[in-house]
Amino acid sequence: MKTPSSPRFTPVDLTRYFNARRANTGEGFANRPGDTGWIDSLRGLQTHRGMPFLFGSETGPDVLELRPGAPPAVIALPRAMTSYVLFVQVVADRLSISPDGFGEIGPATLPVEGNPLGERVATYGLRYADGSETDVPVLRRFAIQQNHISWSASAFAALPLRGPIVHASTGEDFILGRAPGASFFQGEARTQSGRMDRQGENLWLYALPNPYPDKELSALSLRAEQEISLVFAVTTTTLTQHPLRLQGRRKLKVRLPPGVHLNKLGELDVDDRGEQIGMDLGTVISARAVLEYSRADWLGAKVDVQPVRSANDVIVEYSAHPDARLYLRSDDGRSHIFDLRSLEGCANAGGASLTVARVEPATRPVKIRIVEKGSGVRVAARLHLHGEHGEYLPPKGHHRKVNTGRFEDFSGEFANGLNQYAYVDGSCEADLPLGPVFVEICRGFEVRPLRTIVEITATTDNLTFELDRVLRWREQGWVSSDTHVHFLSPQTALLEGKAEGVNVVNLLAAQWGELFTNVADFDGRTTIGAKDFGGDGEFLVRVGTENRMQVLGHISLLGYEGEMINPLSCGGSNEAAIGHVLEATMADWAERCRQQGGLVVMPHAPNPQAERAADIVLGLVDAIEMMSFNPRTAQISAFGLADWYRYLNIGYHLPLVAGSDKMDAAALLGGSRTYVRLGENDFTYRNWMDAVRRGDTFITVGPLVEMIVEGRRPGGTVALPHSGGALTIDWRIESVSVPPARVELIRNGRVVEEIRCGGLSCKGQLSLPISESCWIALRVRGSVAGREADIAAHTSAVYVKVGEMPIFATADAVSVLAQIEGSIAYMDTLAPKSDEARHSRLRAALELAHHRLHHRLHELGASHHHAPVHSVHVEREH
Repeated sequence: MKTPSSPRFTPVDLTRYFNARRANTGEGFANRPGDTGWIDSLRGLQTHRGMPFLFGSETGPDVLELRPGAPPAVIALPRAMTSYVLFVQVVADRLSISPDGFGEIGPATLPVEGNPLGERVATYGLRYADGSETDVPVLRRFAIQQNHISWSASAFAALPLRGPIVHASTGEDFILGRAPGASFFQGEARTQSGRMDRQGENLWLYALPNPYPDKELSALSLRAEQEISLVFAVTTTTLTQHPLRLQGRRKLKVRLPPGVHLNKLGELDVDDRGEQIGMDLGTVISARAVLEYSRADWLGAKVDVQPVRSANDVIVEYSAHPDARLYLRSDDGRSHIFDLRSLEGCANAGGASLTVARVEPATRPVKIRIVEKGSGVRVAARLHLHGEHGEYLPPKGHHRKVNTGRFEDFSGEFANGLNQYAYVDGSCEADLPLGPVFVEICRGFEVRPLRTIVEITATTDNLTFELDRVLRWREQGWVSSDTHVHFLSPQTALLEGKAEGVNVVNLLAAQWGELFTNVADFDGRTTIGAKDFGGDGEFLVRVGTENRMQVLGHISLLGYEGEMINPLSCGGSNEAAIGHVLEATMADWAERCRQQGGLVVMPHAPNPQAERAADIVLGLVDAIEMMSFNPRTAQISAFGLADWYRYLNIGYHLPLVAGSDKMDAAALLGGSRTYVRLGENDFTYRNWMDAVRRGDTFITVGPLVEMIVEGRRPGGTVALPHSGGALTIDWRIESVSVPPARVELIRNGRVVEEIRCGGLSCKGQLSLPISESCWIALRVRGSVAGREADIAAHTSAVYVKVGEMPIFATADAVSVLAQIEGSIAYMDTLAPKSDEARHSRLRAALELAHHRLHHRLHELGASHHHAPVHSVHVEREH
């Protein structure tokens, strides 16, 4: 839909006054690199900024040239009352001049910047029907400006002819099934102003106010003074308010007329490639579905209150002239036209019916402070605000719409379904509407989330919210952590960690084909937030690396010191670049990490199920990670846990850790997290790594869980005689919002006891008879979404040794052997080799792992029928 011109303007036909051809206007108007020929496309009747203009045709003179010394051009007008005369015009480019003794300013190919100002370019005379006239000076960079300018040289009293546009982000264009309309950065900005983002050609639109609007205007007299200028078009209007001055943002709730439907984003398209809604004298910023919240749910105990997206009502946000008109296009191409004044008065307009409701403008600046209950100390938190029509109200400095595409979450934000949040350091300012404002504030798994409704009045200046820390696990020697975060800056990661109550954030540099992320943030020594580096020591960020191969797998190398362990990826795409050889294995990376004092984690179990098997057998892995992007729609992976069980079942001691693998604002940092018990040790990053290695950990998406077996904590071993015995197991669970549905006692991967839970906290004691060596862990069911079968938490294992009996499940060992054989098969057949010596050395590590496990099978006399899928002793192709 091309928005029609406003009927409040009358274009002037300048055909008989044009005296020059654009193509022959001289050096000051010549095309330059980057010009697109846009000026030459201005032909005939066109609409710009909602106003009609009549441009010259391609035949004959097509522009009015005003040259010093020439007689003035007198343009007759039909006698009419006129409040403003609008000119499309430009002055000749002026070359930049370097001051004496200084070098050239700017690139030699574009020696213009347009900064000079104040010279009198022309004088415009207004002639009235009563014979009187008045002159108005036209000054450079005030009423008129040159064609080519630098980004800093906008005119003060004129606008570029091309108006601002709104477009979808690059990710939204992909969802809508079309090519991005702008580059990535510009796409995320969502707007282009017409001022500097379309470098190249500019024409300038000037609205000359008529000082005597009650007198009939009959002619214009245009006389050049000091410089050559061009006039392309003229239009007049009777608007009483300045036609180029628009109002600030306003909102309307609109019921869509029949035949107008929302797109896949739940919006009306405002992009000029598929425009469903527009304005003549203004810009529709967005038209998004109304989000309908249950007030009872908001004030109740429900963990995750999601709104319902309306299919018929939208919040239209716009900036417009008071006399603008709103246009809606039906699916069949018909246009519905409404006067904005009538809409803002909530009346039917334009002869058609449109149901509207006024939305209070968010214009009341309110300072918001978030403090800890009792101490009054300001604390970081995740904040959500919305108005009574569901419209999101971001704090200043945050997006109106959170970008949820991958590699877009740079601004400390989170999108949970249809709810949007901003991370704040405990203090922020937001422009709020008068009336009810809905507030949600969260701060991790030990602080009770706050949801309330506040009334904003004309005298509301400040709001203070208290957060109640109801669980005190940090004081009992526990720290929380996220082992897997991408893309954030270290400082943003620190803010989000504080706001989510995550004490340790591991930010991982990585390679993605030809893209490298967070690499420059790695220095191999700095722990951001530590006391040694100027922090308070309570929240830490450390940059490590996730080293990756498409087939063999990924490995997270945390907290190592010194040089970065390269290559970050190898073996070809997608992780490495096309043509990149296999110059390292995960075993090789893990050994180097250990040598540099780091912690080796196998991320996002169970995948990829390949070389991780060999590295665990070789004893190169310190912990295995479960991952959940967003626990409000997911859970701790049952498949990942089953993979972990397999290794425990063949005797390997592997602590559990959890990470969010956060790569976008739809993933919650610390949404799945690790709790590690430091005990009496000081909280430092190195002590945290040591505690992970010891294995007293649990992972969770909400409930906090502790298990003690005969005085031994996870990671520890209980020794029993050959005859076995009974074990006493003490456990407790506490949660601030996610209710545990049931607790399962796991022995060697199987449920041996199950206890139903009621409320947010529960504890108990179990007695378990033991006759053979095993491992024991606690698994908690429950979820944010209320699905009882979801896995919400899991402890690491306590190991029970009965006499000298080993823990060894033959079927699991055979499965692990097959994975190792698969990795070797890849190396023998498809892996691109660097050189034969290196390739053989890398392969030898995998062969050693296979030999160790296979030998263990025979050593224990395990009965098995293992037919190797690939020979490990001789390199060969399938």
